[in-house]
Amino acid sequence: MLNPDAKLAENIFDKPAMASTREGFGKGAVEAGTADERVVVLTADLAESTQAHHFQKAFPLRFIQCGVAEQNMATVAAGMALYGKIPFITSYAAFNPGRNWEQIRTTIGINNVPVIVCGMHAGVSVGPDGATHQALEDMALMRSIPHFTVISACDSEEGRKATVAAAKLGKPVYMRWGRDKTPIMTTPDTPFEIGKANVVWKPFDDAQGKSVTPQVAIFATGHLLYQSLVAARQLEGEGVAVSVTNVHTIKPLDTETILREARAAGAVVTVEEHQIMGGFGSAIAELLAQECPLPIEFIGMHDQFGQSGEPKELIEHYGMGSSHIVEAVKKVIVRK
Repeated sequence: MLNPDAKLAENIFDKPAMASTREGFGKGAVEAGTADERVVVLTADLAESTQAHHFQKAFPLRFIQCGVAEQNMATVAAGMALYGKIPFITSYAAFNPGRNWEQIRTTIGINNVPVIVCGMHAGVSVGPDGATHQALEDMALMRSIPHFTVISACDSEEGRKATVAAAKLGKPVYMRWGRDKTPIMTTPDTPFEIGKANVVWKPFDDAQGKSVTPQVAIFATGHLLYQSLVAARQLEGEGVAVSVTNVHTIKPLDTETILREARAAGAVVTVEEHQIMGGFGSAIAELLAQECPLPIEFIGMHDQFGQSGEPKELIEHYGMGSSHIVEAVKKVIVRK
């Protein structure tokens, strides 16, 4: 059942409201800029696609159009941060951090300055733009840089909160954003804290009126949390008990919550719209290998590039839909 403590949206399965996670950035940036005049937003010729145009309209003197020059954008932002500003730099994730990773590493990471790197249009759900624009390596790139926090919001509302929180963090941050409209699962009252995972589904025995020990712990990040919840509901109907945890912060991981849920279940499935190697699943596996070795299955891209197509069909084609999560759960149970 949905965890009541998570305070998720009503009608989450029947008729969920839809919005892209990047829309949450657009709203959050304006909110952060209203609260703190040090906040500035830079973009690389993609103001509307990144939703940075909302900040541009609200604060034109604190908005910088860098043109198609992502590497320059990163270094300009680092300089601004060194002089007290809180810059958000925005472009497609294929270019930011895909094209300017070295500048991010050298000028932002090494200096440990509070620049928030925003990679939009991440994952295969970018759709028709195809493999060149479907960033599937960005979390691996960014979680490997010291000092960086890495965030992947599950929906637009959580993205809004994450943007506001990132502006207050005082550290380098990478934020991952999607293009396609996806279900809104959270509300303004849903708890959010950078570095704190949220258990959003708990197994429950209605007949006995008490919670049940899960057979598998599902850890999901980004909008595929919704597919994980759909899978959990199906599994519940089949008598398979699972927990689902929204891990919006990939670095630093909430080790306490992850280890607690993993140990309770004895088996794990990770879910991400990213390459398995080096991504969210790898981060979970690294933690479990050190602290709690147990069977694990990975949902994500398995060493492939994407292709052009409709977002929903690509998610299914590459094995990241709810049916594939159900299969992974059943597979990992056998390995316990």
